[in-house]
Amino acid sequence: MSLTLPPLPYAYDALQPFMSKETLEFHHDKHHQAYVTNGNNLLKDSGLEGKSLEDIVKESFGKNPGLFNNAGQHYNHLHFWQWMKPNGGGAIPGTVEKAIIDSFGSVDKAKEEFIQAGVTQFGSGWSWLAVKDGKIVVMKTPNGENPLVHGATPILGCDVWEHSYYIDYRNRRPDYLKAFVDSLVNWEYVEELYTKAVG
Repeated sequence: MSLTLPPLPYAYDALQPFMSKETLEFHHDKHHQAYVTNGNNLLKDSGLEGKSLEDIVKESFGKNPGLFNNAGQHYNHLHFWQWMKPNGGGAIPGTVEKAIIDSFGSVDKAKEEFIQAGVTQFGSGWSWLAVKDGKIVVMKTPNGENPLVHGATPILGCDVWEHSYYIDYRNRRPDYLKAFVDSLVNWEYVEELYTKAVG
């Protein structure tokens, strides 16, 4: 399979004021496009052509760093655009809410740990909610890594590379993460991924 960049699932200005049109234009059209272009070049003759994106990510990890970085970031970003929506945040669908409370004790605790993971990820990386052994856990990963390569299934991720927030928040990463959790998360998409992960 070759990697392709789908259009954003909403208009470039749809996430304002929490994420600007300029950020989405740069992040989607330039950064994500670069992962797709580089990933396709590195996929040639890798022995992984024809595999699913998840398999390419898992099988290139630790073996083909260039391909892994670009395919991993492509996977992360395909989901990242869908993990956000206009008028996001708000109420969490029942099944996910129950699972979060079972795993963390409360929704607030889960949000706090998720934000803290993003704040404390040194340098570039991601903060995650993932399903591992049937429970929801918080994880953080450097660069393009994601929970797939650590035996878990991501159900929510926030990109804490500077290009995802610097135009709008400068160096205020905690403010960006709080805005993401409170005002951008598409919890219906999280529920869809959670249902698949535990199904």
